[in-house]
Amino acid sequence: MTERNQEILKLAAEYEPYIIECRRRVHTFAELAMHENKTHAFILEEIKKLGLPYEEVPTTSIIAKLDTGRPGKVLALRADIDALPLAESEENLAGPRTCHSEQAETCHACGHDAHTAMLLGAMQVLTRMKDELNGTVLFCFEEGEEPNSGIDALLAALEKYHVDLCWGIHVYAGLEENKMSIDPGPCMAGATLIDVTFHGKSGHGSRPDLAASPIFCGANFLNNLSVAFGQQIGAGKTVTMGITMFHGGEVSNLIPDSARLQGSYRFFDRDEGLKALALTKKVAKDTADIHNCTAEFGPEFLGGPVVNEPECSQVAQRVIEEIMPGTIVHCEPWFAGESYRLFLERYTGVFAFLGIKNEEAGYGASHHNNRFDLNEAVLKTGAVATVRYAMEWLGR
Repeated sequence: MTERNQEILKLAAEYEPYIIECRRRVHTFAELAMHENKTHAFILEEIKKLGLPYEEVPTTSIIAKLDTGRPGKVLALRADIDALPLAESEENLAGPRTCHSEQAETCHACGHDAHTAMLLGAMQVLTRMKDELNGTVLFCFEEGEEPNSGIDALLAALEKYHVDLCWGIHVYAGLEENKMSIDPGPCMAGATLIDVTFHGKSGHGSRPDLAASPIFCGANFLNNLSVAFGQQIGAGKTVTMGITMFHGGEVSNLIPDSARLQGSYRFFDRDEGLKALALTKKVAKDTADIHNCTAEFGPEFLGGPVVNEPECSQVAQRVIEEIMPGTIVHCEPWFAGESYRLFLERYTGVFAFLGIKNEEAGYGASHHNNRFDLNEAVLKTGAVATVRYAMEWLGR
């Protein structure tokens, strides 16, 4: 093993208690998007201790800058900081959890507390190793990843830094604990919303012939869409359709005048996502005509998949396997979405998965589940991977 890799491992071990403490602090704060005030203040305090210049990005995002004073690439390292509107269970899958949210109806059930802690740890190590670096490292703490409320302002703020490369990391309950996957190509799904309201004619439930039922229209729409979806979406393309809400009517003897259906498509090919959205509109309009109803569509949203750049993926796999042999594995793409896709649409880089699945020990509940938890031993692995990737591109 090289001296540089040995130094990274030594410093990561030195800062491991610090990384764990950071995770516990942020976990207890557990603040929702655009309200991460305690989290913001804590991150800012840690940046100031290192004497790094920083920029506060509305509402609560932060960019800290490590400038070596030597020419080189500009690398953006990103972590998200927001929590979820979910009451946390007192236990994980096996027993009592290590730390608890202080907020009754809010918790870190997606691992953003871990992401923040790993980036803070990497910031400590890279600052210590500044003399071995060229160029600039930007430590980006993104508010509001869950509703995508902070990404636009953060990317706008990054424009003046002329970023060359980016790195992000996400703990993943679908991957074995302490393993990492950085496969090239799409690794997380894109998404487009399904939001259709059918407007009909209300009437008494005893005389449906005098009304135009949006309930039957909506039910028929689901059947028609299912058939069309199976026949027209590319057979070699993976697109999932999830209808999650169907609301219409309030009493049993009144045909309502409207009914609303909502859900989403998930995909790894943007063109197929657009095709699914267009198909939804066509089927909705045609079905509405048959039932003497009209179809109204909610605001359009289409977010692309998270796509790892092949060369950066190969570099990441190689250097992480060198410093932590046996860590890199293949992983099937994750069907969740991520605001980090917009980083990768602008900059060359990767999004790494860090496995946390160890159900016997209590870790492996799915993301956004109130029993979600992780073994804090994985945090050092994520910090080491972050530092090693940065050193590969910026090392002297």
